[in-house]
Amino acid sequence: MDYRKTILDQTDRFHLNAASGWLGLGDFDSAGAELEQISSPMQDHPEVLLTQIEICDAGKKWKSLLPVAEKILQQLPKLDSVWIHRSFALHELNRTQEAFDALLPAAKKFPKRWLIRYNLACYCAQLGQADEALRWLQQAMNLASKKEIKTMALGDPDFAPLRKEIRAL
Repeated sequence: MDYRKTILDQTDRFHLNAASGWLGLGDFDSAGAELEQISSPMQDHPEVLLTQIEICDAGKKWKSLLPVAEKILQQLPKLDSVWIHRSFALHELNRTQEAFDALLPAAKKFPKRWLIRYNLACYCAQLGQADEALRWLQQAMNLASKKEIKTMALGDPDFAPLRKEIRAL
């Protein structure tokens, strides 16, 4: 079913909005319970899946996030945030090489997204690939505020092995 043009009915929309509300309140269990109330045919609707991603991310349910991200990417491969969420989940599951490999195609697909390059730099830093990490980080700085990216990297535990080099950028 092509969900891109499918509109959620009033009841499903109510449950989706309620899930977002619970998410905003930090009650991930109630948010998930609301999503479960959405009709079976609409469970794979992109809006439902994106809310599910938010719930998994906020609740740090990385294993649960992965199949949801895959479903969304099959339907909407142009959603850069889903590429980022999927790789971050892999990284949090200590599958950093997979995270890098999964995000690398997004660098070409989304040439102006600094966060993709920043995350690739993080993964390289964790994989012991210092030169590659600094190259990706420099690309992120070229796309956004150098000062902000540098400050973020200096405070990011993933970049701990490269603090000295980052200060010199």
